[in-house]
Amino acid sequence: QVQPVESGGGLVQAGGSLRLSCTASGRAFSMYNMGWFRQAPGQERECVAAISYSGGRTYYADSVKGRFTISRTNAKNTVYLQMNSLKAEDTAVYYCAAARWTMSTRVAEYDYWGQGTQVTVSS
Repeated sequence: QVQPVESGGGLVQAGGSLRLSCTASGRAFSMYNMGWFRQAPGQERECVAAISYSGGRTYYADSVKGRFTISRTNAKNTVYLQMNSLKAEDTAVYYCAAARWTMSTRVAEYDYWGQGTQVTVSS
């Protein structure tokens, strides 16, 4: 079992950068695939990036490809989301989630969720 906790959100101007961090408690972090999701008001939660338990495979949504980078450091129980060239449409609450059995883009496949961190991009 792991419990993710996000940090690093905030207010940034369009074109700027932010790095989100997610630190998970528990010794099993290295066994979990991790995902970053976001949810804007009135919209469904969507996966923007995911990384396999070893870090060897990654996924990016088309909307963030080339701008966002997901990475992890298992020794620190932490996964990161580096966000560059931010746009107003990136404004959302960003969630970190852990999935034991698959690197998925589906909300239902994830077992543990953080509380979320707000990212606001001003245009």
